Amino acid sequence: MSTQSTAGYDDPGTTDHPSRSDGFVRGASELIGGPLGDHAVALDRPAGRDRRFWTAARIVLALVCLTLALHWVQKSPCQDGAWQNNSQYTRMCYTDVLALYYAEGLNEGKVPYADHPVEYPVLTGYFMGAIGLPVHALGVDDPSINQGQWFYNITALVLGGLAVTTVAVILALRRRRPWDAALFALAPALLLTATVNWDLLAVGLAAFGLLAWARTRSGPGGIVLAALSGVLLGLGGAAKLWPLFLLGPIVVLAVRAGRIRAAVLAVLSAAVTVVAVNLPVAIPYRDNWGRFFELNSTRPIDWGTLWYIGRYLDGRINPSSPGDLGPFEWLNAHIPTLNWVSYLLFGLACLGVAALALFAPRRPRLGQLAFLVVAAFLIFSKVWSQQFVLWLLPLAVLARPRWGAFLAWQLAEVGYFVAFYGELLGTATSRPVFPEGVFVLAASFRLITVVVLCGFVIRDILRPERDAVRGTYADDPDGGVLDGAEDASWLRRLRQRPDPHPTEPLPA
Repeated sequence: MSTQSTAGYDDPGTTDHPSRSDGFVRGASELIGGPLGDHAVALDRPAGRDRRFWTAARIVLALVCLTLALHWVQKSPCQDGAWQNNSQYTRMCYTDVLALYYAEGLNEGKVPYADHPVEYPVLTGYFMGAIGLPVHALGVDDPSINQGQWFYNITALVLGGLAVTTVAVILALRRRRPWDAALFALAPALLLTATVNWDLLAVGLAAFGLLAWARTRSGPGGIVLAALSGVLLGLGGAAKLWPLFLLGPIVVLAVRAGRIRAAVLAVLSAAVTVVAVNLPVAIPYRDNWGRFFELNSTRPIDWGTLWYIGRYLDGRINPSSPGDLGPFEWLNAHIPTLNWVSYLLFGLACLGVAALALFAPRRPRLGQLAFLVVAAFLIFSKVWSQQFVLWLLPLAVLARPRWGAFLAWQLAEVGYFVAFYGELLGTATSRPVFPEGVFVLAASFRLITVVVLCGFVIRDILRPERDAVRGTYADDPDGGVLDGAEDASWLRRLRQRPDPHPTEPLPA
């Protein structure tokens, strides 16, 4: 039996070993002999002549490649596009990548936005066209080619490459904690949803944007990296809107640290990037470009959201008389109001995160706030598609690399994945696979586990001694110019201000 030790966890600056520092992994390690011993040879030891090929980083990279290969196998029954008898639902292999190749007219050589409106932000449309149009041209020259299958496989290869580079970014951000990246590499949600849509494009760009910010330092080089971070996050926002939300935590943390210049530069470069990417489409093809905004503004309550759960409960907890709508049913019938309520709740959540960032005992880490903001957006959004879990995966790893709660969340995501396909099949066949309450229960578990993760992250912010990352690093490895910075003078004065209502001494 190996000897348990906490060395490397309580001493910032040394390498973390999960079998020592993570209670869940430590307990699971008892099945194979216990935590790593004091004299064991670790795969992530410092470089030397005898360093083994299979380091922790290389093992994690191999694991994500294995996960993506299994995902490709899981989606293989749908790759030929011959979806008979609802096989895309019975085999749970549906993917928008293949379906929209035909729905968006790429199989006919239509140029996104120019010839056909696209329901996604422009960079995703560019990406679809960059692969789809050459595939169509190849199919015209050789009619025996299955264009849809070629389009899917090439797209899957590129998106898989972005998933691998995301793991590489996490490894670069956590050199002393390489096994944290295994949370992303082995995530069941990655295996099930990697190529359901094009979300990994935004995930990869956002990851590179965070890496660029983490490398910012004072001086000219830091200014360039701050601008590069904004460009990458802007590109991510031009693919899927959510990477732009990461700029909020950067600004708030910079305000607390008195390093606002770099944050403003990142925001400005992100704004310029978004405008530059959109203008070539927005000006000549305004109506087609606006399809994304039109669809999202008119869309009713979607499957699996907080609002969907509430609408289901409307008729169960408080049955209404005919014509008398419950609150969630009423919101679904009044989409503009639903939109504003959703935006308001998200805005209030962001204000709460900002207050937490400014007044927590110690400045929170960027990864913690980034996770809270994106999670709040999903919790209060009227749309929460199955693949949106990919948005949270890298942020959850950076925010709270603990295996227990992470795996509970992933188990809930798997349950929702299965229940969602049952709901799709029941809708397609008009024969319910199971009662709708089962799907609502699965959606509730998903929502609850994300809320619980948020609660754990908030607890770590309020009690930084419980933060796993700060057990290995002195401050914030993702913070860049903020890493190790003291609080701004205004905040220090605020914390040290005298009591406005001092207690008067009692007379003798």
